[in-house]
Amino acid sequence: MSTGKNRDMVRYEGLWPVNIQIFGKRKCFDTKKAERYFKERRIKYQYIDLDLYGISRGELQSVKNAVGLDALVDEKHPDAALLRYLARPEDKLERLLEDPTLLHTPIVRNGRAATVGYAPETWAEWK
Repeated sequence: MSTGKNRDMVRYEGLWPVNIQIFGKRKCFDTKKAERYFKERRIKYQYIDLDLYGISRGELQSVKNAVGLDALVDEKHPDAALLRYLARPEDKLERLLEDPTLLHTPIVRNGRAATVGYAPETWAEWK
């Protein structure tokens, strides 16, 4: 006879992929809320601390393709205004790679799908 806990694990294992990635900053309240969202639903995820590890060019490009370049920029950052003056999108991407603190967090990826900010409505639709 199986316990309720085992049944829950099997159910979630079948419904949710295990390729959820959360890119965030430890001091970001929305990042903590995103982690809590997935923990409460027993969904496996990988956390990447942007302050320590940053984000790779390929991952950033994938997220940009999903959400757009403007959504990636944290408008509350003191240097966010400087990004507006860069003419080419490639220059903006390069600046975001150099300084990941300019990124709006959390960035949550599920394969090619991605969100920026706290978006539980979107995450609930991911299967």
